[in-house]
Amino acid sequence: MKRENLILLADAYKYAHHKFYYPGTTQIYSYLESRGGAFNETIFFGLQYFLKEYLEGAAFKQHDLDEAEGFLKQVFGRDDVFDKTKFQYILDKYNGYLPVKIKAVAEGTAVPVGNVLMTIENTDPECYWLTNFLETLLMQVWYPSTVATLSNEIRKVVTQFYSETASQGTEAGIDFVLNDFGFRGVSSAESAKIGGAAHLISFSGSDNLAGSGMAIKYYNAAKVYGLSIPATEHSICTLLGREGELEIFKHVLRSFPTGTIACVSDSFNIFKACKEYWGGELRDEILNRKGTLVIRPDSGDPVMTLLKMFEILFDCFGFTVNDKGYKVLPPQVRVIQGDGVNYAEIINIYNALKNNNISAENLAFGMGGALLQKIDRDTERFALKCSSAVINGREIDVEKSPTEMDAHGNITSSFKKSKAGRLKLVKINGIFKTVSQHEHAELADELHTVFENGDLINTISFEQVRANANPKT
Repeated sequence: MKRENLILLADAYKYAHHKFYYPGTTQIYSYLESRGGAFNETIFFGLQYFLKEYLEGAAFKQHDLDEAEGFLKQVFGRDDVFDKTKFQYILDKYNGYLPVKIKAVAEGTAVPVGNVLMTIENTDPECYWLTNFLETLLMQVWYPSTVATLSNEIRKVVTQFYSETASQGTEAGIDFVLNDFGFRGVSSAESAKIGGAAHLISFSGSDNLAGSGMAIKYYNAAKVYGLSIPATEHSICTLLGREGELEIFKHVLRSFPTGTIACVSDSFNIFKACKEYWGGELRDEILNRKGTLVIRPDSGDPVMTLLKMFEILFDCFGFTVNDKGYKVLPPQVRVIQGDGVNYAEIINIYNALKNNNISAENLAFGMGGALLQKIDRDTERFALKCSSAVINGREIDVEKSPTEMDAHGNITSSFKKSKAGRLKLVKINGIFKTVSQHEHAELADELHTVFENGDLINTISFEQVRANANPKT
């Protein structure tokens, strides 16, 4: 498959920067960080995908450069902005292999916000302009990193409520509590695969096949990590109308007489479906199945709907009280909430269940747009900034430190203040800290070279990414 034309994968304003950099500039060194947002730490993930997909080997060829020349002349309406010779130099001297060096923390690692996650610098003094030209593309690592962070933070919530309310020995089920329903809700197939893979760092439940494919292709995953079950949709459950819903439910049960299946049950009346159909006429068949029926509501207020459903299901199917004092449905019956699910709502739902003596093990979640789409670069405030340069042979620390006016008219310092100098990431008493490259010479730099002059170095497997994000304690 033909690659995207890398020369055209940048913000238009960057094509003039080769002129704007001060005369005598020979090196630009920049770093990526999460400046802090929704969560206090960020899981770094996705860089290897972007390196393999866009930068590895010959990143562009002569026909790409020729195409870009004509295109960019139209963009700017003048001939003195885009300088074809800058890229021609890379083609002629390096055969299109990019003379840059990228270092990064191991993917899957959770790093407190405000720390360096990646650095990039040019390795040829003629290509000082290339470092931040690549910002537009490399900045997009914010997306898989943010999805990975969100998914992992939800796993922490699930683990907490399982610890408080679920039966001993049910911890293995946590892997399937949060399921990726997001493929249809994202902006592109690329978003689906990189966001889907990011979710699979922390969970195994997914209807997003693209995520597993990405993990295999770009991270050499040894197996498919996203697992799913047979499940219905409304086009199935409404085929015979309101009066035929029970007949559809019977057919669903008998289509897969064993194993776990899920059935959306709110097409007409979720409470009637739970009481008269699943908990009534089909009750004995369900309890005699070798498997689990997962009943899915898909409308209404999640908390109120779930509490009413559990009241009905406990009454119809009975329940046990686990070792922590919380009600548990028979193993043949569970519920999945897939509508209106987000980080805050999951906490609300779990608190409501806990307050009503209902164990967290009764419920799974499906999360779509809120997992893969309702995030942006500012969710964790990602930024890539220059922090060091070499100009006329002198190394200079570079930073921005803006003042800003708050809503009350007060002048304050900005969270956008950047770091200065060449950086390294170290661990001090087990805690990540960003320091100058000259500090703490006794401590190892947690940033490792992953890309140099067109070659990938220190590639990582998906298994290792998962292990980094979920260390055994």
